[in-house]
Amino acid sequence: MKITSVTVRKFERDGNRMKGIATVVVDDSFAIHDIRIIEGDNGLFIAMPSRKTATGEYKDIAHPINTEIRTMFQNAILEEYNKVEEAE
Repeated sequence: MKITSVTVRKFERDGNRMKGIATVVVDDSFAIHDIRIIEGDNGLFIAMPSRKTATGEYKDIAHPINTEIRTMFQNAILEEYNKVEEAE
């Protein structure tokens, strides 16, 4: 599996820890939208797209199955986020 495209929409809102939204395309054939970029206590991290269930909990719609793939996604997204930030 190869990440072939990453698009980041950066935004700043006072008091909001969410710093942007990313779209990732895998193998030029599968897109994952609405990956959130969040400022945590130890730096930026990603949160996969989720939706609220009938019980009020949030459940990921799509997510990496292992740490290696999660790290690959996070590195690619944060690299693009930093490029967008530097360009401003």
